[in-house]
Amino acid sequence: MAGETTARPLRADAERSVRLILEAAERLLSKDPGASMEQIATEAGVSRTTIHRRFAHRQALIDALALSAARQLAQAVDDGRPTTAPPLVALHRITANVLEVKGAWTFALSLPATPGTEAAALHETMTEHCLAVLARAREAHLIAPSSDLPWLQRVYYALLGETLHGNPNDPVTDPDALAARVVETFLRGAGGRARD
Repeated sequence: MAGETTARPLRADAERSVRLILEAAERLLSKDPGASMEQIATEAGVSRTTIHRRFAHRQALIDALALSAARQLAQAVDDGRPTTAPPLVALHRITANVLEVKGAWTFALSLPATPGTEAAALHETMTEHCLAVLARAREAHLIAPSSDLPWLQRVYYALLGETLHGNPNDPVTDPDALAARVVETFLRGAGGRARD
């Protein structure tokens, strides 16, 4: 992808420090988007030289954070088997997986993907998978035959967003239970009826 280089694989200890840095960056930046590299290093339990060796500057760290989160989200969608699982099963699995990843990487996944990057390509592929699942759901009569799929996709995304951010005191926190609620609300609102 444009502007990206192929990096050599990292040793296990280097991978671990990168993971710690990215997790710390997510925690701090979700509370304070202006957190410094030094604050992130302290939160990660690594030295300033380690964070600067891994990331040349703050934007490189943020780009890596966005890419890591996009990869995890793409894997969550793929694990739901969007093209092979029965549409209702795929919709439920993908919803539960996405809620779990988005709940853990709120800041990183709120960042706009830079056009031409791997992260942008991953988001585009996820959009295509979502539309494919919705098309399969329409063919299975889970949603109305006349449904506008891009509109339904926006409604589905809105339900995911509301589930993640709408009520911090919601007693339901299990991703599968939340997914069941999202899918049921989505399908009934789309004129279909969830099937066992």
